[in-house]
Amino acid sequence: MKKTKKNSVWGARMNKEVSSVLQRANSSIEIDKRLFQEDIGGSIAHCTMLAKQKIIDPKKSKKIIAGLKKIEQEILKNKFKFEAKHEDIHLNIEKRLFAIIGPDAGFLHTARSRNDQVTTDFKLWIKKSSYEIKKLIHVLIKDFTHLADKNIDVIMPGFTHLKNAQPVLFSHYLLAYVEMFKRDFVKFENVINNLNENPLGSGALAGTSYNIDRHLTTKLLGFKNPTHNSIDSVSDRDYAIEFLFASSLCAMHLSRLAEEIILWNSDLLNFITIEDSLLTGSSMMPQKKNPDSAELIRGKTGSIYGNLNSLLITMKGLPLSYFKDMQEDKAAVFSAYDNLKLNLLLASELIKGIKPNKEKLFDAALCGFTTATDFADYLVKKGISFREAYKKSAELVNIAEKNNKRLDQLDFKTVKQIDKLIDKDVMKVFDIKFSIEKKISYGGTGTKNVINMIKKIKREFK
Repeated sequence: MKKTKKNSVWGARMNKEVSSVLQRANSSIEIDKRLFQEDIGGSIAHCTMLAKQKIIDPKKSKKIIAGLKKIEQEILKNKFKFEAKHEDIHLNIEKRLFAIIGPDAGFLHTARSRNDQVTTDFKLWIKKSSYEIKKLIHVLIKDFTHLADKNIDVIMPGFTHLKNAQPVLFSHYLLAYVEMFKRDFVKFENVINNLNENPLGSGALAGTSYNIDRHLTTKLLGFKNPTHNSIDSVSDRDYAIEFLFASSLCAMHLSRLAEEIILWNSDLLNFITIEDSLLTGSSMMPQKKNPDSAELIRGKTGSIYGNLNSLLITMKGLPLSYFKDMQEDKAAVFSAYDNLKLNLLLASELIKGIKPNKEKLFDAALCGFTTATDFADYLVKKGISFREAYKKSAELVNIAEKNNKRLDQLDFKTVKQIDKLIDKDVMKVFDIKFSIEKKISYGGTGTKNVINMIKKIKREFK
């Protein structure tokens, strides 16, 4: 009989050594070595439980745990050699454990499989990373709120279809993004809550005949409860997909913000000034100051979307339970996390580095007949139906446009021609400041509303 491939734990079953090409394809260590702390933590919890249940000798358990802690320190100090021939983080650590403590290392894998081991590690990593993303979103919300608080009285045009629609407060505009990021904050909290079941102890797919205590490992690893079906436990990657979905949605919000900043910073609009440290220059044009920080946020969003689509496509055709295809999950999640984290950090820097060009924003709000709706509302309060008032307001806009004037530049005599019910008090409705202060409905752009909303956000995100 030909020699078997002894480097692999499953080598005893094979009559030929593994193809070098398959070994390269099969190895995931360059990706999943990021799971080393979760893998070691999971192994320590598993080993503790095995000893408590008298499945392995307590002395061997202590020896194994000491070896695992030594490995963790080696990795943290960059003294650990990861080897592709050992395939993944689990076997790299196991091989090193054998080198440190000898044959007793073989007891660690009692009552578990790499199938439940990897999903446990991955859940722990995503849980930890979701907390990290939440912290960054929290900081971003505070940065937005601070910028809004400093610029409560700044007026700008609100847009629909990128056309001037109605005057709004710049601070109110900023708080619209806060609402988006508040939803993202909740979504990552949902990711944590939804994945909070411990798959360790599910084995390869059928559970185990050993008298293990899954509630103990659940407690030790900080999960809420053990998973309820061993087959689902090892084949489930919903939590990874949910993390990618939440990441994609958050990235989309950041990308919309980035596009807004790029437009506002353009020479065409010149609504804002961005701090030089967040801009780059041109290799050819000496005058250029480019908003690359915002453009990079926008660009990286596509990669995050790709990660989500990649894992959805990987999982869509897999029957139960575990397949090697699922090894591709970690590359997608790690990439999305790295890009989202960087985007959130960049966004915070941008928000802190922005100054509104107040006069330019105010002048822009004067353009586009932005108080036409206010005039229609004025007519409604005089007893005219809104549909009729809408027509009369459009008529006044046509008159102003024909005479190349803003609504607030028209004289009372001209406005009075629209309807006999109009009084001299009509002229104030064309004032954009008056327009804003009249938006008293909850969530509207009125100053009092915005001030109260800023106070509310500050209480929620201290």
